[in-house]
Amino acid sequence: MSIIYSNPLFGLVLTLLVFMLAVRFYRAFPRPWTNPLLLATIVIITFLIVTGIPYKDYYIGGSILNDLIGPSTVALGIPLYRTFHLMKHHARSIVISIAIATIINTTLTALFAKFFGLSKLAALSIFPKSVTTAMAVGISEKMNGVMEITVVVVVSTGILTSVLGLPLLKLFGIKDQVAQGAALGGTGHAIGTGAALELGRVQGAMAALSIGVTGIMYVVFAPLAAKIILGY
Repeated sequence: MSIIYSNPLFGLVLTLLVFMLAVRFYRAFPRPWTNPLLLATIVIITFLIVTGIPYKDYYIGGSILNDLIGPSTVALGIPLYRTFHLMKHHARSIVISIAIATIINTTLTALFAKFFGLSKLAALSIFPKSVTTAMAVGISEKMNGVMEITVVVVVSTGILTSVLGLPLLKLFGIKDQVAQGAALGGTGHAIGTGAALELGRVQGAMAALSIGVTGIMYVVFAPLAAKIILGY
């Protein structure tokens, strides 16, 4: 059976099949906790545990989808191009709001790490949690963090954003399309952008823009927060 598990098609087909079923389930029962990505993640993890299939065997095929993160992030530039006029009009407010959010986020992350006594490696690894995976790995490596921890935190942040983002926007009465997109993309990176696209083209475009701006801000502010608050 190990021959089947280690075949690249196994992990690839399993991931696509489970996700497609999760999407159909979400369309039938659209709730925050039935988010397709969340459901697919839970089902695949449960399946691997129950069957005893090693994660490394599954990941041989699953890594194919992981390699598509970069191209899919670049593809988000299409809706951004189509709403370029909005980006120009709101450029100042977007940059300022994301800068403030990044400062608050990195500061709270450093205080969280200090309060709970996280080790240096763990603390540095969780800083780029709101940056898309491709950027987060680079930031983590630059700060001498652990890439594996960073990836887990980034994916978890994205899933939480996709699950809780829309209800929170509704709870606080945030109806502006630009603000909605910036909030989801700046917090949940590519996964949050997927949630933004469900709201509309403008929200998706602003979320895609926020991914790049947030990444740049984190490169600047994450090392400063680590240095000032944690002394690293």
